[in-house]
Amino acid sequence: MALHLPSPFQAKMKSLLGSNFDDFMNSYHESPHAGIRVNTLKISNEQFREISPFALEPVPWCPTGYYVEDGARPGRHPYYHAGLYYIQEPSAMSPVELLDVQPGDRVLDLCAAPGGKSTQIAAKLGGQGVLISNDLNPDRTKALAKNLEMCGVRNAIVLNEQPDRIAEAFPAYFDKILVDAPCSGEGMFRKDESMLKYWEASSPLVFAEMQRDILRSAANMLAPGGTMVYSTCTFSPEENEGMIAAFLEEHPEFSVIPIDASFGFASGETAWLQRHGLAMSEALREQIAGTGRLWPHKVRGEGHFVAVLAKEGEVNRDEEPRSLPHVNGQMTGGEAALAATSRQEGNNSRKSKAELKAARHGHKDRNRKEAAGSRGSGKGAQAFAGDLGPFMEFIHERLRVDLQGHVVVYGSQIYISALPEKERLSQLKTVRPGWYAGQLKSGRFVPGHPLAVALKAEEAARHVNLSSADGEAVRYLKGETLTVDEERIICHPGIETKGYVLVCIDGYSAGWGKWQAGMLKNEYPVGWRWTSV
Repeated sequence: MALHLPSPFQAKMKSLLGSNFDDFMNSYHESPHAGIRVNTLKISNEQFREISPFALEPVPWCPTGYYVEDGARPGRHPYYHAGLYYIQEPSAMSPVELLDVQPGDRVLDLCAAPGGKSTQIAAKLGGQGVLISNDLNPDRTKALAKNLEMCGVRNAIVLNEQPDRIAEAFPAYFDKILVDAPCSGEGMFRKDESMLKYWEASSPLVFAEMQRDILRSAANMLAPGGTMVYSTCTFSPEENEGMIAAFLEEHPEFSVIPIDASFGFASGETAWLQRHGLAMSEALREQIAGTGRLWPHKVRGEGHFVAVLAKEGEVNRDEEPRSLPHVNGQMTGGEAALAATSRQEGNNSRKSKAELKAARHGHKDRNRKEAAGSRGSGKGAQAFAGDLGPFMEFIHERLRVDLQGHVVVYGSQIYISALPEKERLSQLKTVRPGWYAGQLKSGRFVPGHPLAVALKAEEAARHVNLSSADGEAVRYLKGETLTVDEERIICHPGIETKGYVLVCIDGYSAGWGKWQAGMLKNEYPVGWRWTSV
């Protein structure tokens, strides 16, 4: 056997699996299964199948998930950098599928880094509703934010907070919550041998205490009638069925929604728990049996556990959530009015520059008045008092899209937030308060990379297509300046070719460039650049 599994782990698994233990151990002779998931925010499932550079085999439990053959190396194709798909282990696709996210839902991904499941949720939301993605580790939130941005997500907020602090700001708020809990990681031993170095026989009990606290906070944040999915990538019953049994006894308002045994999913384990001292009623045993396990000897994927939990009560999306005091001094005072004005101007391509200039001064005066009012309120707020006109002009002149949301300014950075109740973030560690649009700098607006990758080609006043087949796209992704003939710059009527250009790869947005006199200056961020040889 390729892996040297700890003896205590093997003994426990034999006790858990009985006659299936040999089949389980034999699965470690097999290679892990590689998978990708199509990002339907940028391309449809059908369109991707037509242009896929890899052979695809469907993942049974995920309509947009596919197995890819060994050696496919999907991370080294321009389509990955254009956000057309996310590289994801096939079993890890199951929790979000079971969460049943619908467009317009308020969704929380509580333990989200590095972001695979958040990008899956975002695709199901389809740009509607709001997604809050959180992770406790500040370093891991960087990868979380980058993956959301690469996939073109417009309606996500990224936090770096303790679950109980989020619960204080969002009581009974979310329609759907995913708790992909930190765990002992036993299900990932085959895929990531480094996990073995950190495993000890006591690991499940250490993680169980943390998981219990996370679930308590999540329960407080789920709205009546809402759904929560709890998942782990471990085999330990203490972290899986035992955790759900204890949760149900503490929270009688929750019940398990049974998981269909399709696709090779196994029922939750109850016999092992009873043999090891957990007394449970017949009703509780039936509920625990309704949870699901993905065993590596039964499905083509790594080990996972999933429980779908429903909270009793009626869904009421029209109910106004409890408002919190406005204490965040880094947000604009007039973002709602500005958002409305930006949308109006973005739809009016005939508005003159003189009218735009007048609008700029009007908003500048309004912001200054609001800033003075906030400073006098005694709440410590300092509303943004700068000139947002350059941002409005960019939206009007260089985009052809109706931007939805609320404009939020942190320092000189501009975001577009899908969260109506912005005050909820005021006391939370916020990594991204919304879709990052760009920066106000020396009286001008510099568009950000996340703004570009979330746009469609037709939503930019000018764009250029680079081919993934001839090396031109890779050169752009490496940060090179390109020679591009003027006739290749595709412009809306009345737009000159010089200036910011949305750079697309085979028609799908990848970043910004600046075109002038046959040269495309590269605006692809240094930290995102293609480093493969």
